[in-house]
Amino acid sequence: MTATNGGSIWVGLDLGTQSVRALAVNADGDVLGSGTQKLTSRRDGHRHEQDPDQWWKAVSAAASEALRGLEHRNVLGVAVDATSGTILLADARGNPVTPGLMYDDGRASGETDRVNQAGSHVWNELGYQRMQTPWALPKLLWLLNDPGTPTAGTRLLHQSDFINERLTGHPVPTDLSSALKTGAHLIEEKWPEDVLDALDVPRQMLPGLVRSGTRIGTVSADAARATGIPAGTPVISGATDGCAAQLGSGALKVGSWNSVLGTTLILKGVTRNLIQDPLGVVYSHKSPDGDWLPGGASSTGAGVISRDFAGKDLGILESLAKTREPAPVLTYPLVSSGERFPFAAPQARGFTLGTPEDECDRYAAALQGVAFIERLCFDYLDLLGAPTDGSLVLTGGATKSPYWNQLRADVLGRPVTLPQNAEPALGMAVLAASPDRETADVAAEMVKVRQVIEPRPDVAGRFDDSYVRLITELEQRGWLDPAAAEHAIKRTNA
Repeated sequence: MTATNGGSIWVGLDLGTQSVRALAVNADGDVLGSGTQKLTSRRDGHRHEQDPDQWWKAVSAAASEALRGLEHRNVLGVAVDATSGTILLADARGNPVTPGLMYDDGRASGETDRVNQAGSHVWNELGYQRMQTPWALPKLLWLLNDPGTPTAGTRLLHQSDFINERLTGHPVPTDLSSALKTGAHLIEEKWPEDVLDALDVPRQMLPGLVRSGTRIGTVSADAARATGIPAGTPVISGATDGCAAQLGSGALKVGSWNSVLGTTLILKGVTRNLIQDPLGVVYSHKSPDGDWLPGGASSTGAGVISRDFAGKDLGILESLAKTREPAPVLTYPLVSSGERFPFAAPQARGFTLGTPEDECDRYAAALQGVAFIERLCFDYLDLLGAPTDGSLVLTGGATKSPYWNQLRADVLGRPVTLPQNAEPALGMAVLAASPDRETADVAAEMVKVRQVIEPRPDVAGRFDDSYVRLITELEQRGWLDPAAAEHAIKRTNA
């Protein structure tokens, strides 16, 4: 950023499941204003819907709150992220004719096999092998096959497209990040027409495709009155919420990774080349700069702490856990049944080897078990040929625990970085400031580092035996691929 941008701001809008978050950020990454508005869902079995008009009302209120008192500032851009795979059908004017089918709506199970049969050659080329039922393309087929859905003259919109159309007042192209789960061919950066034809999806239903970080319009006068974002402000194509969080973490150079430890564990990194995963547990988005953003989501995570230690004094347990390194028992801490990454095993269940003497044994084993799976994820990524030698940024709710941060650095045997603020709305502010620049360079200026944690020298190798024991157990149960197990053990013993 240049000195002439000293009074300028960029707006990031983040649509999550439960709320909309807006940030107004300056060139140095300082948050000058913020706003939050709640969202409500309708859930019933596999159904999960939201009202698209509610999204716009919440965006308008959150943006207005974030910009209150900043009228003297020069707003240079706005970008929107939204939940991955959330779609709706709209008419020619952008008015919704269906609810928003959310990212985890599971009613398209009957369409999933057909999607995978028709598009297997594309999904294989893109490295994720097959689509899953909650992805956008199966849900689009479900909508088209539903007798109650008005489809004549309608268009498919992703959640972020709907907001961008309200901001600009006209149809807009969608970003490649949001379009991944709708079947976009990310290598060719176009829709796979042969697949769409085989599935009887009218091509005119789909928006155009652009990379994240592309100018797609300007804020209209009507939108300016609703949101407080000045008319004429450039609207920049955004990304999914997961990619937005990665942008906000600053992990955007090749070989760098963002490990998000919340309820579950999610890893996202940057590679020069597309990663091919024969198991399909790693899939890649395309970065604004043309690199690839591979990632995977495990079913382990901090959710085991809130589930298994509800109401306990975690501060006391952490202080005692420091004396149990390694823990006398070994735990594979699954938040829910089935594993997704670093291996695919729907039949997997959490387990503990050995008998804990007290609650502290259980707690220490849970913390270490999550760290072991995180390490196994990196070993698997290395097996696939992904560079992992760059910076590692930790984000997510679990980073509130200083001890767990240190433990993860020790188990991984590498420094970890904690950013000052890594929320998705910040990532969208970074993206809004990125046209005509390398996104990684902008992030380096706007994402601030809070702390760098080095592994303790005296702990080197302390957890290796427990880690290898977990690998061996996962392989013997038939969940972990033998080649992945062998590679992880080889790296441990190197």
